[in-house]
Amino acid sequence: MTPPRALQRPARRARRFVTAAAATVAVFAALLMPGAAMAASPEPTPTPTSTIPAGTTVLTLSPLGDGIVRPGDALSVTVTLQNGTAAPLPPSTATLSLGRTALADRDALGEWLDGTDTSPALEPIASETLNAVQPGSFERRGMSVAADDPALAARAPGVYPLAVSYPGDDGTVTATSAMIVPPEDATDVWIGVIVPITARAQGEGLLTADELAELTAPDGDLTNQLDSVTGTPSILAVDPAVPAAIRVLGTSAPESALDWLARLEGIQNSRFALQFGDADVTTQLEAGLAQPLQPTSFLSYMSPSDFAAPTPTTTPTPTATAPTAPGTPTPSPTPTPTDTLPTTEALLAIGPATRPGIYWPADGTADTEIVTRLGELSTDDATSATLIPSATTDAGAAGRTVSATGMVDDADALVYDSDVSAALDAASQSDESWLRGASLTAATAYLAFATAEADGPLLVTVGRGEGRSRVGLGAAISTAFSAPDVAARTLSTIAESEPRELELSGTEASPERADAASALLGEEGELARFATILDQPSLLTGPERAEILQLLGVAWIGDDAWSAALAEHHAETAGTLGSVALLPTSPSDLYGSSAALRFWVRNDLPYPVNLVLYTTRDNLRLDVQSETPVVATPSSNTRVEVPVQARVGRGEVTLTLQLRSPAFVAIGQPESVDINVYADWEGAGIAALAVLVGALLLIGIVRTVLRMRRRRRGTDAAAAGPDEGPGAAPGDADTGEAEEDLEPERLATPAHDEAGEGVTPAQDEPAVQSATEDADTAADVAPGDGPGR
Repeated sequence: MTPPRALQRPARRARRFVTAAAATVAVFAALLMPGAAMAASPEPTPTPTSTIPAGTTVLTLSPLGDGIVRPGDALSVTVTLQNGTAAPLPPSTATLSLGRTALADRDALGEWLDGTDTSPALEPIASETLNAVQPGSFERRGMSVAADDPALAARAPGVYPLAVSYPGDDGTVTATSAMIVPPEDATDVWIGVIVPITARAQGEGLLTADELAELTAPDGDLTNQLDSVTGTPSILAVDPAVPAAIRVLGTSAPESALDWLARLEGIQNSRFALQFGDADVTTQLEAGLAQPLQPTSFLSYMSPSDFAAPTPTTTPTPTATAPTAPGTPTPSPTPTPTDTLPTTEALLAIGPATRPGIYWPADGTADTEIVTRLGELSTDDATSATLIPSATTDAGAAGRTVSATGMVDDADALVYDSDVSAALDAASQSDESWLRGASLTAATAYLAFATAEADGPLLVTVGRGEGRSRVGLGAAISTAFSAPDVAARTLSTIAESEPRELELSGTEASPERADAASALLGEEGELARFATILDQPSLLTGPERAEILQLLGVAWIGDDAWSAALAEHHAETAGTLGSVALLPTSPSDLYGSSAALRFWVRNDLPYPVNLVLYTTRDNLRLDVQSETPVVATPSSNTRVEVPVQARVGRGEVTLTLQLRSPAFVAIGQPESVDINVYADWEGAGIAALAVLVGALLLIGIVRTVLRMRRRRRGTDAAAAGPDEGPGAAPGDADTGEAEEDLEPERLATPAHDEAGEGVTPAQDEPAVQSATEDADTAADVAPGDGPGR
């Protein structure tokens, strides 16, 4: 909604007064003190910080006041001649010329500024002598046309061609610019100026403390960016990697960085978050991702000691504690320091008035498919929208002004003016005001056409440049907001305006960057599988994701060092994947039936890792423990013992060793070790032979004992034969059995005769044999065949 006219006029009048005052001061300085205000640079001539190509000369025309000349204002310009050749330039006269007819449209302005259109008729309105310019130096002169000069009188509103020229060795050298005469009482057009808050391109996941101290120093890049937007209604495009880098350091963050973060959170500018590291979303989607990547974890960057709660200064008085009743719940334990670490969402927060769901691809890379896919990522909080340059729309390519809000198919788009943004970007990167004025005037001229043609709000940017001074960046922002007939608005207000249908064309993505992104994603997948050896895999996967996003940053586009950064990251990832492995093994000998084979696991990571050593054999001479759990200590070598058992046999056994994570992911390359087995089969054979001999001896003894018992029974029967008869007492049999039981003692001692003399068993053997034979004969006689028969 356009604000009421009554609210516009005071602001416009104030701007006119300031512009008129500035122009008046410039005119008086030019007229009254030409030798001081507009004189040539003193000798020796200083070298400008903006360099030019070697072997060339550059003539620059920079109107003061951004080229705005209202009725009654003077026209003041600065002419700068830079000599990049090896020869001095002779003195010459520079002539300032102005066209009588305003340029027709934006296309005509663009052709005039880039020198492709020389048709506009010009009239000389001022001249100035340029002194000789030595090699590597420059000459700067001021020229002015009074407000009452007929060349400025009765000018209708419009953008007029302005040029300065001087005769050179190879013909006339010309520099072009424009003079803007704004319309009276025109309706203000809403405008939003997007200013990126980003750090330089890098390959590491987060800025270090030293880098933050440098960037947030009084003259640091981040400080310059924040100084430039403070007090302005700029729309901030904040890289969340910057506040995250400060917050992960906790209390150890540099004081200047903490102050910078407090300032960022304190200003009330509307803002949106870029991708982490300002990663290019087009590259990610072209690499096959369904949606842009997001950071996963910053745990590895944080130290619990930097977030520990302050120790209370007073100690409470101890009190008696009553016994705990049965069934009373136990109080929760006090949180450990790691419980106080901030969450990922808290680390990535960019401050108040944040508009979610805004994507800013690299200029000119997002086609209809990319914008449509990004538009499908809307959440419940907001509808997503994609920032695109007007030059990639059919209307913008045809030289027409494109409103800030549009629709590409069914996806929301925010369109920023390509011509104005390019001019503001160039101005912000110039440190010399006498050179910066040319770009600021070009931006103002394009805005004059945009405000006259727009049927909705406008968006512009100051580009994604780095290393810009607060003066240059601040001048670019101020020029956009102080242009005639514009009124600043927030991002949310602009995004809610009525969208227009858009057709995209002329986009061009980089297949090389998409291929590089695919390779980075493949390495990330390998590292994610490798990280399963950790209790917290995010200690490895978190930094990897952050580094990938940084390497896909828009700031790397066109930087020749990007290839080297990719190669360095690839080498670091390969080093991480090879940081845990088995140390090389050597052949060994195994004596005996069992032993524990020793191996070593190398762990170069600063974290303990969980592994399982899988061992397989190539033959059956050994029984080996197939799985051996291992907890490898950080930054050291850990010994692993694998029990083995030798079977009967000897020979060579090859063991294959492979480390795996608990998720069965192979870690490192497999190792093989040859084991020469000398099993104790001789001992087993001797033991078996001893058992056999012992069994044979036992059998022999048993047979001998049994045979001698039989002989003894025969002897006893022969000795008792005549006395035994049918009338024998029953006790006689018992006596014989008792005597039989005593036979082992008789066998063990010498025999005695009746006279008491010892008789050996050998000497008594015939008598025993005779008695045995008589007993056998008696046993063969039938009971009725005795003598009495």
